[in-house]
Amino acid sequence: MRHVPLLLLWLVVPTVLIGAEPAAAPGVDPRGAGMDAAALAKIDERMREFAAAKQISGAVTLVARPGIVAHVGATGLADVASDRKMTPDTLFAIASMTKPITATAAMILVDEGKLNLDDPVSKYIPAFANAKLAGGVAPAREITVRDCLRHTNGLPGEQRNMGSLAETADKLAARELAFEPGSKWQYGPGLSVVGRVVEVVSGQPFETFLQERIFAPLKMDETTFRPTDEQRKRLATLYRPTADKMDIEPGEHWLFEKSADISPNPSGGLFSTAGDLARFYQMVLTGGELDGARIVSEKAIREMTTLQTGDLVTGFTPGNGWGLGFCLVREPQGVSDSLSPGSYGHGGAFGTQGWIDPKKQMIFVLLISRQNFGNSDGADIRGEFQRLAVEAIRE
Repeated sequence: MRHVPLLLLWLVVPTVLIGAEPAAAPGVDPRGAGMDAAALAKIDERMREFAAAKQISGAVTLVARPGIVAHVGATGLADVASDRKMTPDTLFAIASMTKPITATAAMILVDEGKLNLDDPVSKYIPAFANAKLAGGVAPAREITVRDCLRHTNGLPGEQRNMGSLAETADKLAARELAFEPGSKWQYGPGLSVVGRVVEVVSGQPFETFLQERIFAPLKMDETTFRPTDEQRKRLATLYRPTADKMDIEPGEHWLFEKSADISPNPSGGLFSTAGDLARFYQMVLTGGELDGARIVSEKAIREMTTLQTGDLVTGFTPGNGWGLGFCLVREPQGVSDSLSPGSYGHGGAFGTQGWIDPKKQMIFVLLISRQNFGNSDGADIRGEFQRLAVEAIRE
């Protein structure tokens, strides 16, 4: 299939794209994607405007359709103090964009018949058999693996690891549940529990399983929980608004703490690049396979990207529902207005966004690094990026 080599070619020659007109860069083919290069160039213009307005330091953007990379943009600065520019291979903390990858790991084990989504979590992590509601009341039923994947588990609190994944899971099991499992949707650390289930079922450390079963076969060579010294030189600095809101200054967050003794966080610990994420999303869009490497079954992809939360009210923007590890756009509106019903994706705490529109066969990757700018899923920068990309479609 023609779209696969083009995706791969862009990964091989990222430095060629720096400062280049997208239409002229090897592996970037707006016309082949049925898109207009001049219209796509407006994405870079808009990102520069956001940087000038001190909303971001810079951005890396990627658009693919259908599997052909139509646009790669790198604008502004990855680090203001050193005047280090954004480049297509700048590394970003993708935070909760880790969650669909964790869900994919679980679905690999489902495909192999080693895991059942409707099993109680206590089958794999015994401490969950003692989970309680307020006042020490036992819930009507136990939390299932599916509950953890779709955020209907009732586990409250932050998603920071507390020691190893095994220790983290046991401590999460001891938290008082916020509601009966399955009765509500509440964003939380359920995917951290899934990460521990993957370890128990596979018999491998979570990061080893991801590397061997997802990253290596997809050639996601830059995606990691532990950036190397070389990768750290390409890491986008986190920025927040100054007190007077007139500028930006370096921020801080525990997800950037990467000492050797910090365990991999299945809810939000990965670092990645636009090219790596595009390959993961293309695998999902093409039914679980890329470059002849089958990661998960088409059935697993359908389940991940099909509504799993019924009529429950879910976040973080209106008109959404939830699949397994993915947010689903049920009724496009506001920032999702340019997407088709049934589109799916996930954002991250630092403003990163990755979305797939199966009707348009489009992939949207927005990588920025900021905090304290409000709801990143509902941010203007996301809506503008998607709008401009869709407006560039010509056939």
